[in-house]
Amino acid sequence: MGLLIDSKGEGGGGGSGRNGGSWGGRHSLIRRKQVDSVHVKSGGHQLAKELTVPHLVAIGVGSTIGAGVYILVGTVAREHSGPALAISFLIAGIAAALSAFCYAELASRCPSAGSAYHYTYICIGEGVAWLVGWALILEYTIGGSAVARGISPNLALLFGGEDSLPAIIARQHIPALGLVVDPCAAILVFIVTGLLCVGIKESTVAQGIVTIANVCAMIFVVVAGTYLGFKSGWTGYELPTGYFPFGVNGMLAGSATVFFAYIGFDSVASTAEEVKNPQRDLPLGIGAALSICCALYMLVSMVIVGLVPYYAMDPDTPISSAFASHGMQWAAYVITVGAVTALCSTLMGSILPQPRILMAMSRDGLLPPFFADISKKTQVPVKSTIATGICCAVLAFFMDVSQLAGMVSVGTLVAFTMVAISVLIVRYVPPDELPMPSSLRESIDSVWLRHGRNSQEINVEDPKTSVTKPLLEEVNITVELPLIKKQLPLINYTLSEAKRRKIAGWTIMFTCVGVLLLTYSASDLAIPSFLRYTFCGGGGILLLLGLIVLTCIDQDDARHTFGHTGGFLCPFVPLLPIICILINVYLLINLGADTWARVAVWLLIGVVVYVFYGRSHSSLEDAVYVPVAHADEIFRSSETYVA
Repeated sequence: MGLLIDSKGEGGGGGSGRNGGSWGGRHSLIRRKQVDSVHVKSGGHQLAKELTVPHLVAIGVGSTIGAGVYILVGTVAREHSGPALAISFLIAGIAAALSAFCYAELASRCPSAGSAYHYTYICIGEGVAWLVGWALILEYTIGGSAVARGISPNLALLFGGEDSLPAIIARQHIPALGLVVDPCAAILVFIVTGLLCVGIKESTVAQGIVTIANVCAMIFVVVAGTYLGFKSGWTGYELPTGYFPFGVNGMLAGSATVFFAYIGFDSVASTAEEVKNPQRDLPLGIGAALSICCALYMLVSMVIVGLVPYYAMDPDTPISSAFASHGMQWAAYVITVGAVTALCSTLMGSILPQPRILMAMSRDGLLPPFFADISKKTQVPVKSTIATGICCAVLAFFMDVSQLAGMVSVGTLVAFTMVAISVLIVRYVPPDELPMPSSLRESIDSVWLRHGRNSQEINVEDPKTSVTKPLLEEVNITVELPLIKKQLPLINYTLSEAKRRKIAGWTIMFTCVGVLLLTYSASDLAIPSFLRYTFCGGGGILLLLGLIVLTCIDQDDARHTFGHTGGFLCPFVPLLPIICILINVYLLINLGADTWARVAVWLLIGVVVYVFYGRSHSSLEDAVYVPVAHADEIFRSSETYVA
């Protein structure tokens, strides 16, 4: 005979403790959805499971390696790193790998469309998830538009100069409006949009072909540059200033700059629902893509800084000018082809994730159902893809979005931060309640009564105002074990586990506060010295204490069964996610006041949309939260009723 004891509120979320949850509704900002959002059908059709590791590597590398690397090496070497540019790329790659580890675990646990938005909704709550999704919409829209506007100048170089493109697609200045329109950019966006509507496998193969051309151009730079380097004696490394002309601080500043060259691997996670074997392939795809990008960046930078002294590099065309200084002017055409193909693959990588994020938000009821529609023929979210393409094309045609490029970084860094926090929550305070639709009331009552509960404690008619009594009315609950001839007090274990979750939850919160105080006080030199050192010291203490406490206490046993098991596990928890949070928050704070002012306007618009639409249309609006331990039994009971 077994006795099932389920304290009310075995759920709860991060840090509220097991005794703080409820089977009724939650406040909209902190209500969380279950892992498998794919159970929410979209017109009866689902995304096609077509992707394998090679496809994911093509998406990751193509989305990450943009044309910026062809310019970035000159700027960073001249101003920050000098000959130590390769080390700057290595450090930035390691920092990006921290986020990649976090993405790999959550992508394999929660393989549904939506990427960071999806993980945040499961682990943190609806309010924060909405802001993450809204920020990602901004990131991919502006990012795609900026990339598209960068293609036409590079195409013009292939045809002989800035004014060599046909007039119908060349940039035109409209004096009356003060605009420079770019028809070529808009046309390219529409071409990519049409390709993405054909099918995920077809578009990924096309992106892979373009990415291979870009990688071949980079390999040419490495091979030909190495030959020239040995021929000339690597003059760039024989300098009296040494390997670190700007010191270690300069090298680290260069790492912070080139870190953004690794943004793009998160596009792999957005396709999780279309991967054949997500537990195995997603971590491999993310890891392989990031490793290839880091290796190529380091090889190119080692060669270029060796061909030309860092102070003599052309900041606009560092690679072409380096080859031209050794008599290989024709190499500029190969490099330009590489830049064009890099921009094309990055454009595809920028437009690909956004329709899937829109679809995921629409499935959850936070956006109109229009965006959740999936084509029966191609099994892709065609309507969301077309809407994304139109927005990107309009922006690319009319606006020079280069001044808004910093806003792209906000969305990425916010997503990276929330993913790292979500890993801590999964390990220490994973959600142990699941939302159930109120239509399953009969099944819930049946299971509840089967275990001797009073089903009236669940108010499914109005879950937002339900007040639930604690199930553990007495504290001296015991279980008699005849074979041992003694009684074990189960309540002691329950309270101990509740205390552990409460400590872990508060520790995670105070660790994040410590990170914010430390990074802000270390970055803002305008703060009076006394306050600056006080905040810096206080933040450092909170961060260190948080790391110590999380290291000492046990992780939750439920982490072994949370989501889809058998996939990748992030190593060195809690150290790795905390370092990841620290790096991303530091970069966020240093993006500049102008960038944050623009982002604040966008986020404010998002808050208005959520308050007047998303909150009331959420799929969790009428949900009833039940302990995970009873979820399968309730589903089986509901199937029995249907049968």
